[in-house]
Amino acid sequence: MMKITDLAACGLLVSSLLGSALQAAPASSKELRDYRAVALSADGQRIAAIESSKADEQPQRPHAAIVVRDAATGAIVQQFDPCAVCSYDKPSWSPDGRQLAFVGYDAKAGVAQLYLATLTQAQVRVLTSIRGVASAARWSPDGKQLALLATLGARKLAGAVEAGVRQVGEVGSEDDAQRIAVVPASGGAPRLLSPNDTYVYEYSWTPDGRGFVATSAQGNGDSNWWVAKLSHIDALTGELRVIAAPAMQLNLPSVSPDGKTVVFIGGLMSDFGSIGGDIYTVSLAGGTPRNLTQDYRGTFNGVVWRGSGLLATALIDAQLALVPVDAQTGPAQPVLLGEISSSGSDGRLSFSADGLRAAAAQEDFTHASYLVAGPVAQLKKITRDNDGFAPQLTVQNVGWNNEQYKVQGWLLGPSSLASGKRYPLIVNVHGGPGAAASPRYVAASTLIHELTQKGYFVFLPNPRGSFGQGQAFTRANMADFGGGDWRDILAGIDAVQKVAPVDGQRLGLIGHSYGGFMTMWGVTHSDRFKAAVAGAGVSNWISYYGQNGINQWMMPFFGASAYDNPAVYRKASPIESIKAAKTPTLIYVGERDVETPAAQSLEFWHGLRAMGVPSSLVIYEGEGHSLRKIEHQRDLQQRTVGWFEQYLK
Repeated sequence: MMKITDLAACGLLVSSLLGSALQAAPASSKELRDYRAVALSADGQRIAAIESSKADEQPQRPHAAIVVRDAATGAIVQQFDPCAVCSYDKPSWSPDGRQLAFVGYDAKAGVAQLYLATLTQAQVRVLTSIRGVASAARWSPDGKQLALLATLGARKLAGAVEAGVRQVGEVGSEDDAQRIAVVPASGGAPRLLSPNDTYVYEYSWTPDGRGFVATSAQGNGDSNWWVAKLSHIDALTGELRVIAAPAMQLNLPSVSPDGKTVVFIGGLMSDFGSIGGDIYTVSLAGGTPRNLTQDYRGTFNGVVWRGSGLLATALIDAQLALVPVDAQTGPAQPVLLGEISSSGSDGRLSFSADGLRAAAAQEDFTHASYLVAGPVAQLKKITRDNDGFAPQLTVQNVGWNNEQYKVQGWLLGPSSLASGKRYPLIVNVHGGPGAAASPRYVAASTLIHELTQKGYFVFLPNPRGSFGQGQAFTRANMADFGGGDWRDILAGIDAVQKVAPVDGQRLGLIGHSYGGFMTMWGVTHSDRFKAAVAGAGVSNWISYYGQNGINQWMMPFFGASAYDNPAVYRKASPIESIKAAKTPTLIYVGERDVETPAAQSLEFWHGLRAMGVPSSLVIYEGEGHSLRKIEHQRDLQQRTVGWFEQYLK
């Protein structure tokens, strides 16, 4: 459903850790360096990433560049920034490690360009231009061609969290189609391959270079990812053949070196990009997928072929882990990497061709982003641009038991506490529900930093439905939204009160997306909270079913349509219990939100007003499910802090 996960990570106030114009020299001690889309070369000697720097207090995302570093020392080898007004997509190394391909997108012009950079040259070549949007450049195994995902004449940015098109004219008569396109490495016009009625979400080349394995669905790309199929697309004719159509969500498909087997991550997932599930394999010729990690007590979020086996990453409870997986016998003993967040081009890490070395960008709540590289079990820190930033808050990993489940969450608090004093607590419910609140650096510009500086504790629970404890835990709130997951959160608040000096009479509740729904649910099912902020929530699942632009996501989570089983939808609708609401609530949403239309927030606001509950509704002009405009992010942060200050202090 909804990929926004937590306030510290790109969710509610979305001030990620980016900055002003990139300089060749390392950032000063007053600037945060950000690393994204980390890609390790095949030989493990070079790292390419999207990098930028900014002053810590600045919330805006600055222009970034493609930076190449030595994997052993972290020293900058080369950097490329051919378009001063473009945002860049993740870079892709050529098989010989001498060149990089990447896409730059000029939002104002509505043009995407495929660039080719050579390490020995400062000049960057434009291989092709596309009027529309493009992403995911990938080299063919022989290095003679490049593929990418292209949407010609795109009416919106790719992804359901982006602002939707205006609903005027004949609605649904024209959908964007994201297709695989191929361009010669020497340059030229793109050749569109995949069918024009099919939206391709992910793809990778087959080892022989004669085709692609992909996840794809016919029709609207925003809605149909939840019913996407695993497919093969011929690189010559574009013919699409379905390999498998399991009743699950699919991510990260790739083919074994011998060209016989496809691996992918499958499971119950809330949104494209929020990856979590088990590891499956299936014959490239077609068949029934086989689960290699059945009943694994962890959530897999990355997988690649290396030799005859697989390397995977997983969230196990609160820790990221590297998990070798045998394609026949399943997972081996995991290597725990720590309570961190990590990102690389192969999921959470990026691996060399032999699988012996890896690289990634890592961070946690008190340590800003840095690059690591080295042998897979001995990754070492190779950049220190952000070492000057001291921890901004206290962090506790809190665990508790509720019913038959072991649950985990994070408690963030002020850096100094007065003896005998009790502090207000704000409970922040992550989006999803298939996601997890994970360690993300709390920069000075973020809401969590401002709240903890003002003397609040912030609690980030991972109730049933979250990632981290395997598919049984993730599936435990199916057709039970607001049931067991809500009881887990209430039990978590009780657990927090036992380990921290929080005031149970000054509780706040906040969330975005699924967390926005849970906030609406919370204020209509509990009188414990004295203030709430509900972002992009769902108040009435019956009306929502007919309003949203991603209704296919609801079938896996509710088990039936709202027309076939309306009772389960009504049971989970906060509006059904609106008469119980007493908590002052600030509500906000994007005007063109595809995932949770503004009408849902309007309906809840109307109900609160009818009950005489203090409330405020803000609809942000032109925004989608994620707020992109800096002025809107700032406005929301000011309103949120002001709301809690008014009712909790």
